[in-house]
Parts: sequence; C-alpha cells; structure tokens
Amino acid sequence: MEKYKEIEKSIIKKFRKDIWAKFVKAVIEYKLIEENDKIMVCISGGKDSFLLAKCMEEIKRHGKFDFEVCYVCMNPGYNEKNKELILSNAKTMNIDLEMFDSDIFDIVKDVDRSPCYLCARMRRGCLYAKAKELGCNKIALGHHFDDVIETTLLSMFYGAELKTMMPKLHSENFEGLELIRPLYLVKEDDVKAWAKYNGLTFLNCACRFTEENYEKDETNSKRLSMKRLISNLKKDNPNIDYNIFKALDNINMNCVLGWKNDKEKHSFLDEYEK
Repeated sequence: MEKYKEIEKSIIKKFRKDIWAKFVKAVIEYKLIEENDKIMVCISGGKDSFLLAKCMEEIKRHGKFDFEVCYVCMNPGYNEKNKELILSNAKTMNIDLEMFDSDIFDIVKDVDRSPCYLCARMRRGCLYAKAKELGCNKIALGHHFDDVIETTLLSMFYGAELKTMMPKLHSENFEGLELIRPLYLVKEDDVKAWAKYNGLTFLNCACRFTEENYEKDETNSKRLSMKRLISNLKKDNPNIDYNIFKALDNINMNCVLGWKNDKEKHSFLDEYEK
C-alpha cells in the first residue's frame, strides 16, 4: 500500500475516535462546511495543517456535502530546508499543494515590538487575498482544541477579558470570506500520536526569530507558559482543559459583572433592580 493511503487509513481506522470523529463532530455541530462551499485549506507546514488537509480530503470523498477544496501554502520566507520539507510532505501525503511566496519575514525581522503579532496579521491578510483570488468563500486553519484553551487563558491573564478562539468567524476586512477551524475539538496529543504512528516529520516552528531564540524565556513565553500551566493543572485534574472549554459554552449571565456585545458594554447593574 502506498504511504499516503496508509496515512489516510490511519485517520479513519486507528484514530477514528480521537481525530476523525471529533473532526466530523466539529464540522456538523458548528456548521463549518455547507453545500457549494469553496474552501481554501491553509498549510503552514506543521502537523496540524497537514492533518487538516487529509481530513478535508476524506470528508470531501465520503461526506454528505458537495463542495470544492484547494490546498495552499504561503511561503513567508522559509529557508530552503524548511520549504523543501513542506513540499516533500505534501508529495508523500499526495496533497495537491500550491505554494506562493511573500516577503513577510523580511518585513518583520527588524520590528522590535510585537513582531509575532505583526507577522500573524500580515499572514492573515495574504491568505485572505489569496482566497479571494481563488474564488473561495471559506478559509480553513489547523487550530486545535489546545489552541482554544491556551488562547482563552491568554485572554484572561494578559488581555483582562474572557474570550476564546471561535470555531468560525466572518472576515472583517474581506467581505464574503469566512474562517473555519475544523480541528476545533481535536487534541494536540492525538495529532502528535498520528504523526508519530505514520513516521511523519513536520515543521515545528519555521519563524526566523523563534528559531534563533526558542530556548530563551522572552520568546513565545506567554503561550508556552499556558501550555505548562495546563499540563501542571492536569496532574490534579485530568479534565481541566475540557472543563475550561465547557465553561465557555456554559456561561451563567446572572453571575458575571459585565459583558460586551459588539461595541456596547453592559453591567449587571443594568438589570439588577428589575
């Protein structure tokens, strides 16, 4: 059996419960894919986006939805080694990948404050523009369950607000485009297990800044500290991540001090005497 067929089989057989079923559940529960969609799957080169690509292939072949899908990788300035690894993995996994170039790494390399924020914004803009060029109405990203939990805690601890990474959202700057996250319910450990089972090696982080400073505390420290915090909390309560996730779906509006809806701010005092 060819390598890519073994990889596909592992998703729907060995990892059916932990990956495939959760992928399908997210697609159905959050209505991520609809009839006649044209979806651009964004492949960064990491394990998550490559797994997403194979799951999207599988649901297109056997799902109930008639939709189009294309696979795109934006090259923000990867070195040749990383670029070749992405293309090699795409070939091994039989993914018809289109790679296009940008100069984002060169632009942000000399930025002193928040280079990661600027890089992420620019990447997003390039991907939205590419999706428009291809006539797509949706962009699929490989964010998973752990990303959701970590983002929630980052917002609380450093942003002083309770918000999370949504399973889908409309683009504010590109009318008619929607971002979806089909791996929303899939845990990172299961993605790692899938990659290891199939003997696959992916990019960990190809950012020039991070490659040079990954071991230093100041680099990527906030998200990394959230990972470590959750890992420590799970030693006492293995379901702590799931409980955080469910809390976001079970907010008691009678017991919060205030909330925002679009640009309006509300206080519990607004309705207190009523």
